[in-house]
Amino acid sequence: MPELPEVETVRRGLEPVLAGATLTRVEARRPDLRFPLPEGFVQRLTGARIERLERRAKYLLGPLDRGDTLVMHLGMSGRFEIAGGQAARRPGEFHYAAPADPKHAHVVFETDGGASVTYFDPRRFGYMALIATDQLAAHPWFAGLGPEPLGADFNAQHLARAFAGRRQSVKASLMDQRIVAGLGNIYVCEALYRARISPLKPAGEIGARALTKVVTAVRTVLEEAIDAGGSTLRDYAAADGALGYFQHRFSVYGREGEPCPGPRCSGKIVRIVQAGRSTFYCPACQR
Repeated sequence: MPELPEVETVRRGLEPVLAGATLTRVEARRPDLRFPLPEGFVQRLTGARIERLERRAKYLLGPLDRGDTLVMHLGMSGRFEIAGGQAARRPGEFHYAAPADPKHAHVVFETDGGASVTYFDPRRFGYMALIATDQLAAHPWFAGLGPEPLGADFNAQHLARAFAGRRQSVKASLMDQRIVAGLGNIYVCEALYRARISPLKPAGEIGARALTKVVTAVRTVLEEAIDAGGSTLRDYAAADGALGYFQHRFSVYGREGEPCPGPRCSGKIVRIVQAGRSTFYCPACQR
């Protein structure tokens, strides 16, 4: 599933085309994705202006001038492709992806700027909704989310409060969306490696200095991934249909058995399973 950097990459790619644009035509080629599309989806969007394009955790949010917010989740294989319009651009450096299969083009947005934005989703695990903007924060998808990892509220003091007394591993705790929103398996592995903290360590045993390292590592690895266009594992693609390349920069993820890239470390990367997810780390330098 695309993680926060991938979703942010897509947001930045779509923003020049959709933010401030009026939707002159909307086509829903099927009545559902993962969930049924909202009643009156096409009618409620046609003629509406998208005031801006935001991201909350792994959701794309487009507040409308009609009082609703268009909420979009990419699921496992959702992707957008942009055609036409002067603002269409490639949001970062990418390897090019193969063209999307037209039979998986499910929703099309056309704008007054002449752009056409098509949502493709072969597996249909993505979804779209229209939620009243003034009720968005209280919606079940958003009410329990923790702070954004790139926002000011994500800091060592927040983690100290959230981790206090926790016997759960630090990896599982960082992936708890109630503690921090949008972090996923790949970038938690990478951040813990940079902070030199074992993913097995109980969260409540991590001291203040180490928590500061965790916060810095999380921010750094996410920012680098966003700059590079995200990890784009398997068939994920960015807003213009192009693939990113951050996977080539992973220090530990997917590198089982390889030498630790850390200076003066003779350890090897191992893979373990935590809560059904693969964890990659170096036992020699992550304590």
